[in-house]
Amino acid sequence: MSLDLDARQRAMLQEMGISVWAPQPAAPTVPATATAAASAAMAAPMADEQATAPLRPAPAATPAPLAQPAQAVPAPTRAPAPAPAPAATPAPAVAAQPPAASAPGSGLVWHAPVAVYPQADPAATPTSLGAGWLVVVESATPGQPLQGDAGRLLDNMLRAMQLHKHPRTHVATLGRSGGPSPEGCAEPADGMAQALEQLRPALVLVLGLGAARAVLGSREPLGRLRAGVQSLAGPGDMRVPAVVSYDPAYLLRAPDAKAGAWADLCRALALVRGAA
Repeated sequence: MSLDLDARQRAMLQEMGISVWAPQPAAPTVPATATAAASAAMAAPMADEQATAPLRPAPAATPAPLAQPAQAVPAPTRAPAPAPAPAATPAPAVAAQPPAASAPGSGLVWHAPVAVYPQADPAATPTSLGAGWLVVVESATPGQPLQGDAGRLLDNMLRAMQLHKHPRTHVATLGRSGGPSPEGCAEPADGMAQALEQLRPALVLVLGLGAARAVLGSREPLGRLRAGVQSLAGPGDMRVPAVVSYDPAYLLRAPDAKAGAWADLCRALALVRGAA
């Protein structure tokens, strides 16, 4: 079966984009003007149809989802303040107790006196120096009184007094001890009593506040102890004079005190000379 299409139908299909593959029957030649008129007539109603076709509205844009409002974070519940503790009842005042008096010389041990100038010739010893001297000093080198800077200063002080010419010039040192007294040592009071018994010096020269309080048993300040001549109980009814002065270690730190120390040494020499 073949389609019998006239020229107008074929023109309409061609305008519609449909190709016709059936053989075309022989037809009389249509003038070009007739074909143009037919095309114009076909296009006119189509243009009218497009012009009159209702406009299709564009699809509405999908609105973006609205952001959810931030939810308010509830404020942390504040714990109720604890009730104030009742005021503590003050303890009854206790009468202040006076501090216990420490024993004189506490913390110091006595080291046996040593002769510091044993090589001195007794025949050349000045008679004005008396029978002998005992020097008591607190030392960082117990048993070796002329060691260290303080020991060298002590040596100079004794030489200035001409005591290096006396073989019976003895120095007893006091050392610090946190425990029992080492062997050969004693409490300062006991050591002093024993030294006075054995040496029988003409005078005791005590250097430093610590040494003075240890051997004299006094709590007086150094200035007051230096101001006068002290007295120590010797063997029997014997009284031995004692002169207090500055510690050599202190004189190294305070050179201005050397003048006062020399005045003390001169007073000690005057006492021995007067007794001689």
